[in-house]
Amino acid sequence: MDTIQKQKKSFFSGLTGQILIAMILGAILGIILHNSISTEAAQSFSNKIKMLATIFIRLVQMIISPLVFTTLVVGIAKLGDIKTVGRIGGKALGWFFTASFISLLIGLFYVNILEPGVGIKLGNVDMGAASEVTAKTQNLSFENFVEHIVPKSIIEAMATNEILQIVIFSIFFGLAAASLGTTVKPVIGALDKISHIVLKMVNYVMNFAPIGVFGAIAGVFAVRDAEELLITYFKFFGSFLLGIGTLWVVLIAVGFIFLKGRMIELLKRITGPLAIAFGTTSSEAVFPKLTEELESFGVKDRIVSFMLPLGYSFNLDGSMMYMTFASIFIAQFYNVHLDLGTQMVMLLVLMLTSKGIAGVPRASLVVVAATCGMFDIPVEGIALILPIDHFCDMFRSATNVLGNALATSVVGQWEANKELESPLTENI
Repeated sequence: MDTIQKQKKSFFSGLTGQILIAMILGAILGIILHNSISTEAAQSFSNKIKMLATIFIRLVQMIISPLVFTTLVVGIAKLGDIKTVGRIGGKALGWFFTASFISLLIGLFYVNILEPGVGIKLGNVDMGAASEVTAKTQNLSFENFVEHIVPKSIIEAMATNEILQIVIFSIFFGLAAASLGTTVKPVIGALDKISHIVLKMVNYVMNFAPIGVFGAIAGVFAVRDAEELLITYFKFFGSFLLGIGTLWVVLIAVGFIFLKGRMIELLKRITGPLAIAFGTTSSEAVFPKLTEELESFGVKDRIVSFMLPLGYSFNLDGSMMYMTFASIFIAQFYNVHLDLGTQMVMLLVLMLTSKGIAGVPRASLVVVAATCGMFDIPVEGIALILPIDHFCDMFRSATNVLGNALATSVVGQWEANKELESPLTENI
């Protein structure tokens, strides 16, 4: 009995328990205010209380650039040579594209089987609300995608938290450092120490997570009638949850295949990051904490520092599933027929255009809007899913975290028995 009480006490005093309590309290406060004050007052309250979430996310964002750069450079330098980097990179990209393809297929399957957009009647759809998203699609092209990958300035990339661009620079920097051998040991050693300082900052920043989650949830429920939304979008949201649930089953099953019993330990370790991503709708917000947890799980730091930044650019499983689902939902609403061949082309387009836009606000919606435009689906249809998008984003953000944690852990296990030492790893 005492053991059970201690476990309960430690859960509610721990970060995950505090975040769950913050979510419940935020929802209660938001619902009460939504039903008791005017729409204008609720909007004003929402704008102010969301500042708590904004502050927390900005605190996390301020340490992402130095963390990605230092850990990735040190990780590549410790890997030792281009051959090793290529081997691990090949495994990573193979996993990422396979996971993305499966996620897209799951979304495609459920939206075709359940047809949530067929026969749905939505009144009072605010088409003007979609203008912010659709405006960004004008710059989404293959040429801009290629330009977006390669940084013209590492300072600019760090200032804007362009993770993929930082990754590209860090890979070149790390490979150059590794090629110079022991002469650059002091530089790599200094970057290694800086990365540990930044990770220590993570512990301080995470103390603000419950406050940020509370602000995010309270702000949403203050201006949204949750009951009305769920009734109106019951078929859409229910179908989406079924798809996300299936994706979780697939990911966890794959985890048990490769990690076996250790998968349970991994799930326990990433509970906190999952809760933060769910509450703040930001998988980016848990990047530093996830780095720490995966290293504690036993994945070598050089694997974590190499895999995780790549995963945040190429392995957004929850977002991928949502993109096919939302795109075809809009087509169904407007009675735009898409044969299976066209849908498969759409799937491939989504797989390519979705890579490397992790830093773009509401990235999934931007890609969905751009894809609709390519296939002659009314782009303004994005307004149909905006009212429910925040709640969908909670689930897809958590799914992104699960997918990246799993990919990093599995590749880490594949590499566990390989010799990854280089002259630079000594005395660092």
